[in-house]
Amino acid sequence: MDPTMAEHSTDQRELAAWSSFSAVLFDLDGVITPTASVHRVAWAELFEAFDFTEEDYLRSVDGKPRYEGVEAFLATRGVTLPFGSPEDPPDANTVTGFGNRKNAVFNSILERDGVEAYPGTVALMDTLDELGVNKAVVSSSRNAHAVLKAAGLYDRFSVIVDGATTAEAGLAGKPAPDSFLHGAELLDADPALTVVVEDAEVGVAAGVAGGFGCVLGVDRGGNRAALTEAGAHRVVDDLAEVLEGL
Repeated sequence: MDPTMAEHSTDQRELAAWSSFSAVLFDLDGVITPTASVHRVAWAELFEAFDFTEEDYLRSVDGKPRYEGVEAFLATRGVTLPFGSPEDPPDANTVTGFGNRKNAVFNSILERDGVEAYPGTVALMDTLDELGVNKAVVSSSRNAHAVLKAAGLYDRFSVIVDGATTAEAGLAGKPAPDSFLHGAELLDADPALTVVVEDAEVGVAAGVAGGFGCVLGVDRGGNRAALTEAGAHRVVDDLAEVLEGL
């Protein structure tokens, strides 16, 4: 079977489509959990003085490693800061200081409000488990382990590639395909027989650049056209859509 889902309708063929793949690589924020909204709030609070907008979030920071996001956004305002060190305190006037401050805000919101996974994503995960399709999380976030534990999903993934993993391995962040290719390698999966599930343009672009068999975009907030333009083979509003009719 040709490993693409672009032409499959949401009927019994959907199950056969998923079973034709050997692995699925999930982004975390906005795909598994609604923590993308928490990140939006944290970024907006961090850059309040710069009039940070939803457009800024989508174009400058969404899906990128935290420090890269800081640099990308500040560049749109003509601001250049010394990079600093990952150990910089949150009040340091450096790229890493800003990034660490954003992380502190994010964690305080997560601790206060908690997080629940999207039901449609959990349903898809259940189906993949029944089919014996391997799963991994590939996220730019350094908080992936904490978020998965907060959502009660930590034990459902044998492989978690997060921002710390990519930094330690010297891998380029999305839109480079390195982190997804690393996740596929850890699962011993052929990228051509692997699905990438992403809600960010840079993540979709990374999946396409890596030559993955299917890049499935999830539009959680009016980003459908951008995900399609980035190369997604299919875009859905929720992953429950790919299970309808089974």
